[in-house]
Amino acid sequence: MKKLLTIIMAGALLLGPVTSSAQRNRQSNDSRIPVVRAESKSDSTKKSPQGPVSIEKFITKEASKMDGMTTVYKQDGKYYLTIPDSLIGRDILMVSRVSQSAADIRGSFSGYAGDQISSGLYKFEKGPDNKIFLRKVSVRERSQDSIMSQNILKSNLTPIIGSFPIKAWNEDKSLSIIDVTDFFNADSEVLYFSKSTKTSFKLGAQDKDKSYISSIRTYPINTEVTVVKTFARTTGGNATYELNCSFVLLPEVPMTPRYYDERVGYFTTSYTDFDKNPHGVEKVQLITRWRLEPRPEDLEKYKRGELVEPAKPIVYYIDPSTPAKWVPYLIQGVNDWEPVFRNAGFKNAIRAEMAPTSEQDSTWSLEDARYSAIVYKPSDIANASGPHVNDPRSGEIIESHINWYHNVMSLLHDWYFIQCSPVDEGARTMNFDDELMGQLIRFVSSHEVGHTLGLRHNFFGSAVATTKQLRDPEYLKKYGHTTSIMDYSRFNFVVQPGDNIPRELLFPRISTYDNWAIEWGYRRFYEYDDPKKELSMINKWIMEKTADPICFFGTESSPNDPRYQSEDLGNNQMETNELGIRNLKFIMNNLIEWTSEPNKGYEALRNMHNQVFTQYRRYIRHVAKWVGGVYETPKRVEMEGNVYTPVEKSKQKEAIAFLNRHVFTPQEWLVPSDVMNKVVTKPESIMDNAYKAVFGDLLSKRVMLNLYEAELQYGNKAYTMTDLFADLNKYMWDSAMPRDAAARSYKRIGQKAYVNALCGLLTGETAIRATDTTKDHTDINSMAYYQLKNLRYKLSVKNSSDPLESAHNDYLIKVIDKAFNQVFDAPVVKAKE
Repeated sequence: MKKLLTIIMAGALLLGPVTSSAQRNRQSNDSRIPVVRAESKSDSTKKSPQGPVSIEKFITKEASKMDGMTTVYKQDGKYYLTIPDSLIGRDILMVSRVSQSAADIRGSFSGYAGDQISSGLYKFEKGPDNKIFLRKVSVRERSQDSIMSQNILKSNLTPIIGSFPIKAWNEDKSLSIIDVTDFFNADSEVLYFSKSTKTSFKLGAQDKDKSYISSIRTYPINTEVTVVKTFARTTGGNATYELNCSFVLLPEVPMTPRYYDERVGYFTTSYTDFDKNPHGVEKVQLITRWRLEPRPEDLEKYKRGELVEPAKPIVYYIDPSTPAKWVPYLIQGVNDWEPVFRNAGFKNAIRAEMAPTSEQDSTWSLEDARYSAIVYKPSDIANASGPHVNDPRSGEIIESHINWYHNVMSLLHDWYFIQCSPVDEGARTMNFDDELMGQLIRFVSSHEVGHTLGLRHNFFGSAVATTKQLRDPEYLKKYGHTTSIMDYSRFNFVVQPGDNIPRELLFPRISTYDNWAIEWGYRRFYEYDDPKKELSMINKWIMEKTADPICFFGTESSPNDPRYQSEDLGNNQMETNELGIRNLKFIMNNLIEWTSEPNKGYEALRNMHNQVFTQYRRYIRHVAKWVGGVYETPKRVEMEGNVYTPVEKSKQKEAIAFLNRHVFTPQEWLVPSDVMNKVVTKPESIMDNAYKAVFGDLLSKRVMLNLYEAELQYGNKAYTMTDLFADLNKYMWDSAMPRDAAARSYKRIGQKAYVNALCGLLTGETAIRATDTTKDHTDINSMAYYQLKNLRYKLSVKNSSDPLESAHNDYLIKVIDKAFNQVFDAPVVKAKE
């Protein structure tokens, strides 16, 4: 699920030796991070006037002790950590999460148990006057050159966020004890809620009397701090949270990275490299991926191409609070990725299992940053998301907490009902059986797990198959309707009643691109001792694989390429969406019957009617993107062809013809009287919404710039602004008005939307950049003015016996005049010149 975002929640407290190859500083606003001192003036610990004392004298027999990464002592109500010299300078990843949320004040997408609230990379260092500092670390700028590295360090001093007087040490002073009580009891933005989060949750100052450290537990590579925080609410009353801070020791030797290539869709972490370009600097991006490596005893087998088990497999734990009937499907959604990793040489590389009970493992915690989990959230949010935390030094994914909101099932129901009920009788109800809903959950689980493996959305996955292939069971068995589970393709809405396509071929599944992407990202090449040396081989590999479109990646962020769209299907959306609309009409004819529930009103009818319209609007906007579209195909210099190519003129003409059939011509099937008489939504608002969406797309500055530039390069071989306006005038103004009163009204709504969008283009209201004003010296403004001037003339000489149409024409003249006066600040023309 989209989001942009696709969303990465990157590094927190990290540890690792400071070397010249990775300068670790944080810039910008980090200099304002306050230092939290570790003790107050009233501290009554056993500090001698001469400074730290011996551990034997400081720690009493009554103190409790827990050994791990940092030995933890609790004594006289205070918490102490031991900091060995072996920990000084090591990178530590800090991740803070909500353990228990405050009642009744959660945000729309945040504030739930398991939510990440803070993260950062830090290190302990020894300071003057017998102190230990906790300093923020940055890896944003790097150099292998020692002199350059020192220059970077001098220009990027990172803030100290904690200062701890040493209370005691061992005989050779290689092990220090510090008091961390006040540090964790403080209202710290570094550890807990930021100012913006507090504002969102309407939280004020921390109430110290009602806040405390619940526990500090330590394990071999991590220390877990649990605190209870009570805040005053700005709206009155208090809010209490239980929060958990995980401090995870990162590997001393970072994972071997893989450099990002935009032809394969991975999330990234980046830094500025001062070495790669001898005459400047270069931004370097590393993909985020798990550290899958063969066990030492299997390394030679792996090199020979044999399947091996990874030294540390990827394990996702299922939140114990997850409803039991959905657990098998969530687990299957994870395990579906196991065969995929065999392409990269690893078997049994990934699995899901239920989290252990307290009886089975008393040390296991959902908040422990060593563990990845699918976290169930009792929320009315209809969504799921798959963020992950990574080591910014190398891109190694450390852990992930997939957010599974309970109400995502309502979203799945509505999607499948709208897209598949014409061909699946089991979808013709407001309550799916558990097996159907479970399979829908499985597909979303697989999608979100893909994100946590490092994969971005691949919006090209749904643009590969032809319309015929999407209705062919043999093709669907082999490839599915999309080449990637990471697309937003949802279900196969092209299939028609009578095609006899079974249910299992309507679902998206892991497919060819996903197999290729995992192989590319996770395959180890031990013949290269430096990741830079593998770049030439990888470039050739990508060129070979992406010659077949089933391995092609399409970004989720392109506004111009019609192949990269959300919720679409097929390589010709004018054909596939024609069939999609046919299915929507089938649904509309049965909507009252399929949404009826005993002893209930028409809320379900209203909701599903709205879903029909939403799907229709997706279809028409998919097609609108072909007009002024530009194919964007990333290439290396070794590859032939252009990176940017305008969509074929014939395709754009086909798109406009589709829009005439399904938008410019009033769509009365969307608002049947038997449905509209039972719901709140008004027919005119539905039509207005559709027209505004399409004309907002077609008459945007972005589309006009693309058409303008295509004409400059390709002349009359391109679809031009002149072509577009000729087609729009023919369909919107030159054709006869419908005879039916309702249809005439809807047509007038469309004409108003057209004029308003065109006026916005002239006045600059549709600008896509701050510089796109009416002072633009391209032909775009000139064309907008010319079209409005001619249209004004047509309206002024048009005679009609219909008072509504006459009023409509007069109104549009006033709208055009207002735009002219806004731009030219002068009287407008009264007749065609």
